[in-house]
Amino acid sequence: MPHRQPSIRSDIARSTTDTITVRGRSLPDQILGHMDLATFSYLQLTGHEASPEQARVYNALLIALVEHGLTPSVLAARLTYAGAPEAIQAAIAAGLAGLGNVFVGSTEGAARLLSEGVKNCPRDGSLGTVAERIVADHLDAGLLLPGIGHPLHKPIDPRTPRLWQIAKENGLHGSYVELMNLISVTAERRTGRSLPVNATGAVAALACELGLPWRIVRGLGVMARAIGLVGHILE
Repeated sequence: MPHRQPSIRSDIARSTTDTITVRGRSLPDQILGHMDLATFSYLQLTGHEASPEQARVYNALLIALVEHGLTPSVLAARLTYAGAPEAIQAAIAAGLAGLGNVFVGSTEGAARLLSEGVKNCPRDGSLGTVAERIVADHLDAGLLLPGIGHPLHKPIDPRTPRLWQIAKENGLHGSYVELMNLISVTAERRTGRSLPVNATGAVAALACELGLPWRIVRGLGVMARAIGLVGHILE
């Protein structure tokens, strides 16, 4: 008896001869003209529509990741396009491939620290104690703490207080934001260096406040930075 191959399936979208449905909504009738790109991407990722407050925070954190100047990923995209202008997708891919733990990818590491830190905080404990443990573990192992420090922006990363303000205005300034700030303060005290919460640390905290799993957070940077790379290639 021939082996039956399992069918390929996705619950995200389906199409018929005259309909396209995404996350249970008609693309032509309920999405096009009704949602902006950020709101739609939130629906695509989570399966439910963001509240107005969630949408404002999510939109802000995506915008914060679009442009960072002439970073290695931008240079890779520009140089690849110079050699292969017939394949813009290759240039974008080259730039996105460089989003590691130094640029953008640190959002994932920070989100994981925050997610696990808040989850494992004892009921009778404090986030300050959690921050102390996280910082000590990293410094003792000679590891960089993701989400803090910046080579240019000192004593603060100007994006961070604005993101915190937007989160506070929309009721999403909770335990993850608190822990991210405590990690920064603790690391500065332990090292004697200026280590502000940078944009990737703020994005990680807000992604956690939105309930997004840490494993997907680097993907937010990929989404946003693709826009920035197209802009650089156009320039």
